[in-house]
Amino acid sequence: MSVGMKAYTQALLDRRAFLAPEIDLVPCGHGENFSIGEQIALPLEIARSRARLVHYPTQYLPLVRSVPYVLTIHDLIHCRFAEFYEAKVAWYYRAVVAPAARGARRLIVGDERSIEDCVRYLGAEASRIRVVPLGIEPSFLEAISVPPPERPYLFYAGNHREHKDLPTLLAAWAALPERERYDLVVTGADDFGDLHARYERFGRRLIALGDIDEPTLRRTYAAASALVHPALWEGFGLTMLEAMALGTPVIACSDAVPRPLEAAALTFAPRDVAAVTRAIESLSRDPSAWADRRALGRNAAHELTWDRFARRIAAVYAEALER
Repeated sequence: MSVGMKAYTQALLDRRAFLAPEIDLVPCGHGENFSIGEQIALPLEIARSRARLVHYPTQYLPLVRSVPYVLTIHDLIHCRFAEFYEAKVAWYYRAVVAPAARGARRLIVGDERSIEDCVRYLGAEASRIRVVPLGIEPSFLEAISVPPPERPYLFYAGNHREHKDLPTLLAAWAALPERERYDLVVTGADDFGDLHARYERFGRRLIALGDIDEPTLRRTYAAASALVHPALWEGFGLTMLEAMALGTPVIACSDAVPRPLEAAALTFAPRDVAAVTRAIESLSRDPSAWADRRALGRNAAHELTWDRFARRIAAVYAEALER
């Protein structure tokens, strides 16, 4: 389960009180995805719970579904970019996720852009799809004071899978003129190998942080000159919201930015290395425009809280129960 999926599920569990007094949310665990627990123990646990409605918060769910349900589809990257994945992944989406989507009383997605994907790849009815944007933890909305970094840096937060398109970011960073002294800091393992030698120019460094905790993540966002997010697609893109909440400029691929954050981000076309380089250069060239974007980002973050998310989820539950 991805970091975003875990945050989504935890937000539901933590905010059960916001799901309306008449809703008794009973958590049901099942272990790992594709496990015996998921396929056998979970359906039995659901049956014993006597639930009237089940919410599957990810697209990993049992084949047997005897109780009416709503289903969250975080993204369909595995369908959009099938060439990046093994054939068995495509089979899973055709054999399991698509029928589940068509059988759900309601489908929940994080952004309007995902509606078309659900219709196209899963055969879902658009009339049953509801958009519920993700939220931000309160800690990201609190003022944070961090000292200026020893060296300015650009930040990328996320995994290193192919659809994240880190090669575009690396190439754009390497193409910066010598006067732009940004290091590039990324989360995750240092799996770049000889790319260090290929892309580190003018004394700039590529730094991999590994796995970091939330306080460290917040400080890293806050001290960054910008978050650069080159991913070819995102269902929502929680890291962009987190960065904006802390007042950090966001430069991102246009296809990855959710509708509520579009005005606050400086976007570029997918895989456009030159456009990414120009966007990074604009940080020092056009500070007033970035001040406006930072303000828009903070405003958007204050609108997109997990509490508001939970209330919208409750409305979807009520609608599904009234069917």
